[in-house]
Amino acid sequence: MNAPYPPPPPAGRDRTVFWGIVGIILGLFCCGVLGIVFGYLSIRDARRFQRSQLAGWLAIAFGVINLIGSAIARARGTYWYPYWYR
Repeated sequence: MNAPYPPPPPAGRDRTVFWGIVGIILGLFCCGVLGIVFGYLSIRDARRFQRSQLAGWLAIAFGVINLIGSAIARARGTYWYPYWYR
């Protein structure tokens, strides 16, 4: 039988916004790969709990931009390394 309404979201914790915010912060300032991973987690939870996927897509976009910018900076030789790394 076809249900007239979609089934309710599964019980559990909805961490869609948490994963998205962590992904955006890490994607912008730290590690692009982690931004992409947390963005994927946010999109996965958004689909599961029927929420907006915007934060996840932003986290993935910022993570990709971070990776591309880091690759360009390393190729040009202008990448900033901490003083203890040299």
